[in-house]
Amino acid sequence: MTQLPPEQRRGSDQQPPSDWDAILSGSAPPTPPRGVPEPPPQRRPEPAASTADDAPPPRSRRELREAEQRRAAEAEQRRTAEHEFERAPVPDGREPSEPRERMVSSAEPDSRVRREPVPTRPEPDLLNPWDDDPAPRSSRADRRALADLDLDEHEVEHRRRGRGALGCLVAFLVLAGLVVAAVFFLQGPINSVLDRFQPPEDYSGSGSGEVVFMIEDGDGGETIAANLAEQDIVASAEAFIDEMSARDAAPTFYPGAYRMANQMSAEAALDALLDPASKMENTFVIQEGLWARDALEAASAATGIPLEELQAAAADPQALGLPAEAKSVEGFLFPATYTFGPDVTAEQLIQTLVDRTFQSLDAAGVAPADRWETIIIASLIERESGSEADSYKVSRVIQNRLDPAQFDSGLLQFDSTVHYGTGDDSVVTTTDAERADASNPYNTYVHPGLPPGPIGNPGDVAIDAAQNPEPGPWLYFVTVNLETGETVFSATFAEHEQAVQRFYQYLEENG
Repeated sequence: MTQLPPEQRRGSDQQPPSDWDAILSGSAPPTPPRGVPEPPPQRRPEPAASTADDAPPPRSRRELREAEQRRAAEAEQRRTAEHEFERAPVPDGREPSEPRERMVSSAEPDSRVRREPVPTRPEPDLLNPWDDDPAPRSSRADRRALADLDLDEHEVEHRRRGRGALGCLVAFLVLAGLVVAAVFFLQGPINSVLDRFQPPEDYSGSGSGEVVFMIEDGDGGETIAANLAEQDIVASAEAFIDEMSARDAAPTFYPGAYRMANQMSAEAALDALLDPASKMENTFVIQEGLWARDALEAASAATGIPLEELQAAAADPQALGLPAEAKSVEGFLFPATYTFGPDVTAEQLIQTLVDRTFQSLDAAGVAPADRWETIIIASLIERESGSEADSYKVSRVIQNRLDPAQFDSGLLQFDSTVHYGTGDDSVVTTTDAERADASNPYNTYVHPGLPPGPIGNPGDVAIDAAQNPEPGPWLYFVTVNLETGETVFSATFAEHEQAVQRFYQYLEENG
């Protein structure tokens, strides 16, 4: 190890080394024994100006680094000595009077150290003035724990803020839901109030195209307005009613067919219905279930074709394409509204009605070979059912009664068939004599199975019901209210008898 140059001396007296390098190098004088007072320190003369010969030789980087390491070690040794000095016990039980004595008595001997360093007074701990022991230095684990604690506090704050944001979102969604619900439930009343202050929807002009509009017997102004709106002849029934109210005199309507247009204004539609030129004379209507004789009479009255000519044209069913079993056109004059030109012939008119029936059979999926039986069943359904829904149940009763496993007699027992055989459809009931008359081939109280032919002209619903009966165990049915058409279906005869008593009670109450 390279020795550092010794300190400058004055005369023959050796002075304390200026730093710890002298102590480590062994050039410092020995430390006087304990108890012997040290001579007072002498002022060190100012070093004379050095010459070029007295300047210390330059040191290498390694020597500088080693010197720095020695100074660091000496500083650490001084701190250790001061700490042990403060904590060392007094051997003879008395408190040392001078700090230097405490320092000397507690310091460990060092072969290289000859003199004790002058202890320095520790700086007071302003944060903890009552604690004599210095605060221990925190370990790495403690610092890591404190860092984790800071992270936990940050996580708690983050979660608190997250809960606050979530609460705001939930409150917003609840408020939005209440607004939507309020709009949904109040939209109808609000629209109703607004509609009162707005004119009804109406078209403009005389419309386009051509539409046949029917006015039936007994139709009033509101019914006509609703039918016009349903066929899109006018934009709304309200507009037509308002137009009628605006006229000076209440309009009078006559039954019949009228030539109209699509999307007419309410004013133009009302003018057309009141114009005799709009009434079509060659238009007639065949109602569902109407007998063939009545249908021919309606066609003759509307077209002016003599009834005899129409009956002659219908006398040859096979020439019209009807099944071989057909003896007349009964069941094949499809119920609908018809309009013919002035030059139409009887044969053309009858053929048009028959072809329309074939279209309905084909639409229901009826094969040509099954047309005859299907039309018979459909005619029974048309005459017996009081509503569209009942049509499919009546079809099931017919199928169940024709099934020997369910109804061994095979008797349909329909009053409508008896009426057709007698030629009187003015009543709804039959007498005991009529039900017992075996001479009537259409009497299903006596003759099992289907009647020999259709008993009327069925429409689309009855034909479809004949093909698709509703599943059910019913064997009986009776209409218990002729005004509403309410019909009760029963699976047992006892249930049917109770329903029949309701029908008799209705007849007694209504004359």
